Amino acid sequence: MIPTEFTKRYYSIGEAAAIFELNTSALRFWEKEFPELQPKKSEAGARKYSTKDMELLRKIHFLVKEKGFTLEGARQKLKHAPEDSIQTEDLVRRLQNVKAELDQLAKTIKTLP
Repeated sequence: MIPTEFTKRYYSIGEAAAIFELNTSALRFWEKEFPELQPKKSEAGARKYSTKDMELLRKIHFLVKEKGFTLEGARQKLKHAPEDSIQTEDLVRRLQNVKAELDQLAKTIKTLP
């Protein structure tokens, strides 16, 4: 499950890809498709995704992978109604966390004598 908040200052492309269960080429492609996604690069050219970049990746991932938007559709949604997508995504994440907690409680109850 994708974390609800990102605690590191920067993430490598490999770390970001693992978090979002994508391959690194998908992230590079998204950088071309979403102009606002521009991670910094080290002197050696390695991408460094900031917390802001990771939040944007989470929004894109939610729209494309979970809601089924095309990249163009996700780009338009983020451009014209960014708050709607943020609120929906936040609600889905909260519900996923509640479900995970309830699942854990159910497992605990089953182990009681």
